[in-house]
Formats: sequence, structure tokens, C-alpha cells
Amino acid sequence: MGDSTQSTCDVCGAGFEVRFRYQVREEQGAYVYVCSTRCQRALVLGSGSDARCAVCETSVEVEYPYQVAVHDGVRAYFCSLEHRQAWAPPSAAPTTTGREPRRIAVFNHKGGTGKTTTSVNLAAALAETGRKVLLVDADGQGNVGASLGIRGEKTLYHVLVHGLPVEEAVVPVRPNLDVLTSNEMLAAAELYLAQKPNRDRILRERMGDRTRAWDVVVIDCAPALSLMNQNALVFADGVVVPVACDYLSLVGVRQVLRTLQNVQRLLRHDVELLGVLPTFYDVRNRISRDALTSLQKNFGERCFLPIRVNTKLREAPSTKQTIFEYAPDSHGALDYLKLVERVIPSATPSAPVEAPAVVQRFGRPAMSA
Repeated sequence: MGDSTQSTCDVCGAGFEVRFRYQVREEQGAYVYVCSTRCQRALVLGSGSDARCAVCETSVEVEYPYQVAVHDGVRAYFCSLEHRQAWAPPSAAPTTTGREPRRIAVFNHKGGTGKTTTSVNLAAALAETGRKVLLVDADGQGNVGASLGIRGEKTLYHVLVHGLPVEEAVVPVRPNLDVLTSNEMLAAAELYLAQKPNRDRILRERMGDRTRAWDVVVIDCAPALSLMNQNALVFADGVVVPVACDYLSLVGVRQVLRTLQNVQRLLRHDVELLGVLPTFYDVRNRISRDALTSLQKNFGERCFLPIRVNTKLREAPSTKQTIFEYAPDSHGALDYLKLVERVIPSATPSAPVEAPAVVQRFGRPAMSA
């Protein structure tokens, strides 16, 4: 849990220090605290009522937080983690894939690497293939909305802080493409997250069970090492790292690798490095050629084909269009279609891998809490 927090048990009224995740659970947008497993059981079962699995109807002895879900004020119980993952609330939107969507974070600590351009056009390219896509703007600058000419009445802030269901906040912008926008209010959401004992998992808890209507979720991350980005990485199952073809961007890749390893080892979440994406590649410049060679040498198959320097890519946001609408025959459009083939060759997420060659060349970072 990290630093212990003084709280009052909502069952017996005793004061205690929060030390374990089961001691804090969220119900209907509010946090409930229990001092012990005995009080936890009393909370979820009430006065001696029998619990039965919502999937198989067998009798359930509640011991772990995942065995209980609350929907519209009604509790559902589960005999196993598999049944919890398979269950969908009666009012939840039906899944188009029969499983959880693929969740991809577009992330780099360094600014100016083409994260928003990549997020918008990767999402648009996925939508072009017929997949239902949700594009989430996790950057308070709101560049996703500006690029597409939209301004959502409700934003990621309302989903995080007020518990607004994500389907009530999204803006349909194109066939198969919906957007959850952000603005400067996201800074206030950071303060909200910092006060919560499960501060690194709020985004996952708010959106995890509410994104089944989409095949893929693409998250545009801010260029920072922030609590919001920690939430985005814990929510994601894979990461694409745009890297501009210059020296300083290559240096910044090391910090990205350290961050992903921290998420895996300290936050206990398996997130896969899908690959690095060379951007602003200009074959006429030596630095671009050298940067691409270095990325290919260090990352091997995890180095995607580069996104070439393309004037149309720069012009498209000014017209509030994706590259596929503005210049479908341009190099930019062709390059992002090739990226889709590499990022999602199938609908099933692959297992997280640490990329030993990358760690060996860049050096294994020391882990600190």
C-alpha cells in the first residue's frame, strides 16, 4: 500500500491504519474502509445472508476483494477470479470481441516526439480496420480534442473524480472512433489521485469494466513522469514509445524503460513494451539514419518502421482531420497503417516480455520504492 493511513472502520467504528488493499474498497463512487477480514465479510454479506456466485450459482465464502462487485447498489459475488473476469453487469454495454479490449498507452517522458499525432492517427487507423476504438486524452493540454476539432462537455476529469461512467463522457467523432477528452481540469484530478490510498489504480478501477464496448483503447499520455501517467500505464497492457530521430530523444528512451520496469515490479502490473516508433524520420539527414540504426540495433523487432517526415501530418490537425481524411495517399497515412499491422496483429494481447537485449545494452536500472 505504501505509507499507512489512519482511517475509521465503517463496520465496527474502530480506528486503524490502512495497510492492505482489501481494507479499502469503492462502492458507488465512495470509499469504504474495514479494519479486518471479519468486518470485510460483515460488510459484503450483511447479516448472515448467503452469497452465491453470479456466474455459476455455487455457494461463495468471501475472502478476497475481487469476489465482490457492486453495480447499481446491488452486490454480486464470485467463487473465482476467472468468474469475476467473465462477468459483465446487466446494464454494461456488450463487448464486440467477447473479451477485454486491448489497451495501448502512447508514452514518452520527452515532449515533441509525436505522441498526440501517433495517438490520433493510430486510433484512426485502427478504426479504419473496422475495430471499435476509444481514444483517451490523458494530457491536460487537450491536444487530442484540438486535433479533431471537438470539446467534450464531460472529460476524463469527471470520470476520475466524479465516477461518471465513461460511456456518458465519450464523444463519437468518426465511424468506430470515440474520444474521451481532457482539459486543464486534469491537474485537479492529479490532486484527487494523490489523496487516495490506491492512487495508482483509479483509472483502471473507473474504466476497467466500462470499456467492453470497444475493441481497442488508445491512451495519449502527457510528456511527464506523473501520477496520471502511472494510472495510464497501470490501466494499459501495452505501450508504444514514439522516439524522434535525434540524439536527445534516444537518451530519453532509458528513462521510459526504467518507468515500465517500475510499473511491473513496484506496482505489480504487467505492461508490455510493444515497441519504439521512430518519428520525424528524414532519410536525407545523417542523424535520422543513425538514430534509426541505433534503435534497430537495441530493440530489434521491437523497433517499428519509422514515421517519415511528412508535411501533410503537420497540416492535418489545423483542418481538424486525421491523416486518413486529409491526405489518405500520403506517406504519413501509409506509415500509420503499417504501424497497425505491427501493434495489433491479432485481438489477443501477448504476454509481457522484458526485452533482455534492450536491458543489457542500456543497463539495468536500480529499483527504488
